Amino acid sequence: MARDVQISLQRLLTGLIIVIVPLSVLGLYLTSKSDTNLRQAVGAHLKTFAQTDAAVASQFISDRVVDVRAFAEEPAVVDAITASNRAYRGMSSEANTGRLEKVDQRWDTAEAAPLVKQILSSRAAGWLRRQRELNPRLLKVIAVDEVGAAVAATDKPVRYTQTDKEYWAAIYAGGQGAVNVTGVRFDEPTGANYVGIGVPVLEPGTGRFIGAVSALVDVSSLFSLLDQQTIGRSGRVLLVNRDGTVISAPNVTPAMKLKSEEFLAVRDALGTVEGRQTGYVSATMKNGTRLVGFAETDLAKAYPNLGWLVLVSQDQQEALAPVLTLVRFALLMVVFGLLMLTLLMVYFFLHQEEQFEEKKVLQIQERSRRSGASA
Repeated sequence: MARDVQISLQRLLTGLIIVIVPLSVLGLYLTSKSDTNLRQAVGAHLKTFAQTDAAVASQFISDRVVDVRAFAEEPAVVDAITASNRAYRGMSSEANTGRLEKVDQRWDTAEAAPLVKQILSSRAAGWLRRQRELNPRLLKVIAVDEVGAAVAATDKPVRYTQTDKEYWAAIYAGGQGAVNVTGVRFDEPTGANYVGIGVPVLEPGTGRFIGAVSALVDVSSLFSLLDQQTIGRSGRVLLVNRDGTVISAPNVTPAMKLKSEEFLAVRDALGTVEGRQTGYVSATMKNGTRLVGFAETDLAKAYPNLGWLVLVSQDQQEALAPVLTLVRFALLMVVFGLLMLTLLMVYFFLHQEEQFEEKKVLQIQERSRRSGASA
């Protein structure tokens, strides 16, 4: 009977080893695989989120450029610039430069008041102000002639001539004319973050550069749109520059000049083809591991000052939480199964050893009995 029990227990143990061990190995593999697949799925989702926001940012800037381009093509603006340029005919460049410098020196005095009034009250200036009323994103708009002198404006320009400004050279582009967009700046009077958009004014028919229209465009609505998006409790959307400086993020403004911790992890991925194709990284940061999806706006191709990158970041534990509990439970069951199998094996070998000792004792007793009988 004992032998039958031993054989049955041995068969049971063998059967369990054959069944449980492969299932446990398979369970561990599937658990690891599901965790990896889930991380990839969440990372791809964050990447898509970032791509969508990058497209929104690109479209926002493109639409604003279209707005300012329309100003540069407005007949009233073109006529005002053309009329201003006629005044330079017959004048030497030295004489013209001297005249402009003289006006700049007196720009903030009473002597310049009639010229300022003319710039602000012209038909072109009136048209520009009406456009600003229709489009609240426009903070200030100014039209200048071929030498950079103000012709019409919604507000008094800081200076009469604009040629000393960095963006003038970009708009003038060696006389060819080119669209220029500045980086994000801050306007103290309005408390708004803005970009400066400059568009060349070209002579109808010839396409010759005759002036430019520049506008300060409020981008706060774009930042607000990005900031209001929610991704769980720990998710955040960041708009950063090519050097990692945060342009927009919840409770962060460009003036703070903060560096994005996520950008340090994304920067390395941007340097490889595989990293760009993947579009997300898992990065260990001061407050834990985060999944970060990223996408470039591609604005820098046309506007070098806008090397913007969208980062969508979420705490990895929160991101994986929907399935993480099931994964942990499955892993626990695998460990529990292996533990029970180990205990059963220990019990089997201890029981087998006990039976071996009993058999040995019986053999000794049998030999003793036979020796006594012989005596």
